[in-house]
Amino acid sequence: MASDATAAGEKHEEAVPGNGNDEIVYSTFSKTSKRWILIAASFSAMFSGLSSFIYYPAITPIAEDLHTSLELVNLTITSYLIVSGLAPTIIGDLADRTGRRPLYIATFTIYFAANIGLALQDSYAALFVLRMLQSAGSSGTITLAYGVIADIAHPAERGCTNTAPSLGPILGGVVAYRLGWRWIFWLLASLSGAQLLGMTLFFPETARKVVGNGSLRPRGLNKTMLDHLRSRTVSTTTPGQTAAKASFHWPNPLTGLTIVLDKRSGLTMVIGGTFYTGFSCLAASLSTICIDLYDLSYLEAGLVYLPAGIGGIVAAYSTGRLLDHDYQRTARRYHIEINHLSGDDMSTFPIEEARLRSSWFPALIGILAVIGYGWALQTTTHIALPLTLQLFTGSTMVALFTVSSVPLQEA
Repeated sequence: MASDATAAGEKHEEAVPGNGNDEIVYSTFSKTSKRWILIAASFSAMFSGLSSFIYYPAITPIAEDLHTSLELVNLTITSYLIVSGLAPTIIGDLADRTGRRPLYIATFTIYFAANIGLALQDSYAALFVLRMLQSAGSSGTITLAYGVIADIAHPAERGCTNTAPSLGPILGGVVAYRLGWRWIFWLLASLSGAQLLGMTLFFPETARKVVGNGSLRPRGLNKTMLDHLRSRTVSTTTPGQTAAKASFHWPNPLTGLTIVLDKRSGLTMVIGGTFYTGFSCLAASLSTICIDLYDLSYLEAGLVYLPAGIGGIVAAYSTGRLLDHDYQRTARRYHIEINHLSGDDMSTFPIEEARLRSSWFPALIGILAVIGYGWALQTTTHIALPLTLQLFTGSTMVALFTVSSVPLQEA
């Protein structure tokens, strides 16, 4: 999906005059513009993990208020994850062909409406359906963010972070305890509504099939609201070629199978998906297990995610730096000069080695931490031990999820 973005838009790209040998610029966006675009895309991607993990500390009070069982409420987690696996295959295909902006607006509109419905609903059936709708809106944001990164950042700059799984349960526990579980969804609705407004007004189109390397002027929904306002008040046009009108394209979710069936990409997805599934199971059950074994309040049940949150935040920052460092080390090993202007040729660069060379260490630590965590809960040790092990499971999950996700942008 994101690979289409990196490969597309080869024509209409802007050359920078040099010493007789003009070179294509990978992106014409300035450093400041790139920084703000990446901040907006990263904050948008946060909603995917945040919506899932903020829900966990509220499972018990939701089951009590809706007069249903914990098992049925846990099914809403399963349905959420199923939709989150299917929706990006449609959203990613559409975004590559029609642009990032229209899909950001559509997904945040769906997500905003679903959260309002979740805050107001009063039945298990509504909870089940609206959680799937919430997932459909939020899960595509991380796919769009990876696409945006691939649009404007060349491979040597693509170390990225993911702190939503780290912060979500902490927020969920505090909000559920202080205000009630419905306010979790009011909080998400407020945050997503503000993000929807900001993206509509300011977020520029970056898709390389639509604006090339940023040198083409977008049109229609791909223009920001401010661009539309300027076009009404300014009679003269700014220099530069206008992008061709994007034709509607029916999404084909099966296009993602080409990546899944690729030997290298498929193996990377299996590794990342296995660890993410394991961590999701641990996180989904942690609050209810701790309430049962250690007689915790809802606030305390949210705070037990703090060690995993701290570990995840540290890993999110350090893994991005590590990925960029490993990329540079691999380039030096093979005597490849990194092209910071137009990006490196991925057909000759050993990208899998660069991205996965340090993955064995967090994988080993994560496996040992999960084994120890299961033993600690089975023998009901002091709560300090499983929480300490949560620090390692949280940090290694974020590290491995990041390590396994970045190569897919370059597949």
